[in-house]
Amino acid sequence: MSAAKLVTIYGGSGFLGRQIARALAAEGWRVRVAVRRPNLAGVVRTYGAPGQVEPVPCNVRDDLSVAACMTDADAVINCVGVLVEEGKNTFGAVHDEAAGRIARLSVERGVARMVHVSALGADAGSDSLYAASKARGEAAVLRYRPDAVILRPSVIFGPDDKFYNRIAAMSRLGPVMMLPAAEAEIQPVYVLDVAQAAAKAAKGEAEPGIYELGGPEVLTMRALARQVLDTIGRRRAILGMPGLLARPLAAVLDGVQMATGGLLTNRILTRDQLRSLKRPNRVGEGVKTFADLGIVPTAPSAVIGQYLWRFRPSGQYDAITATAKNLRGN
Repeated sequence: MSAAKLVTIYGGSGFLGRQIARALAAEGWRVRVAVRRPNLAGVVRTYGAPGQVEPVPCNVRDDLSVAACMTDADAVINCVGVLVEEGKNTFGAVHDEAAGRIARLSVERGVARMVHVSALGADAGSDSLYAASKARGEAAVLRYRPDAVILRPSVIFGPDDKFYNRIAAMSRLGPVMMLPAAEAEIQPVYVLDVAQAAAKAAKGEAEPGIYELGGPEVLTMRALARQVLDTIGRRRAILGMPGLLARPLAAVLDGVQMATGGLLTNRILTRDQLRSLKRPNRVGEGVKTFADLGIVPTAPSAVIGQYLWRFRPSGQYDAITATAKNLRGN
């Protein structure tokens, strides 16, 4: 009987990485989750049988550390990424240099397959540092691994996401929601769909190349916020924040992070995020997509109600409250 296949997932304790680990463990794979702080990633052990899923320490800026984590691996998946630069974890170090390092060492170590998670909107010519670094990371991977599968997901949603949950939290702050780039277009994609795509690629069920992954709906930020409000049963006015206000606000927030030496990280709104939002975040024409992987993407409306209920005025008792009102009316 042959031994179970082994995959190393760099950044495997993150929002997407955890679901990829869970998906491959369910397929019988052994999963090595390479993370900065394995003591904080113990939850991944519950995704499989005892010893099947294990977190291991890894510094993606160090060759020896990265190489040790992929020993005897049949596939590697790179999910390492940051939305905001913090200290040594700059966009260049994480998205560009680390991606190239993992690709180069996977070739040297004879790893059969590599999957690299990038981002929709990756563009070397973009004025967004985030988008440009993602494009450089793709180029670095392909330089060493032209056989790699590169996934470009749009904004990812699901339980514990930092997008729909944040918008829902904003609804608690007052009767008016101010949205920067309210007319910006995005194509939200379900975390389990992206995880399934990565798992298929790791198993060799995807042709090499770049896949742009978006959900079945293209929404403006305004429409998405309205979808959230309808889901949680809150009435709020949605106003677009003018650029004349958004840009100075982002500059001030970035300045606070810089002035405090990163002690107060700007996770609210950055100037680079505003630059990213100037371009539609949607799947292009004539590219590989979920359809090429045999995956039907899930609409946000089918999922978000399952985890945004805590933002309803009555929480999980919202339905009970509605029933009580109906009974009083009879």
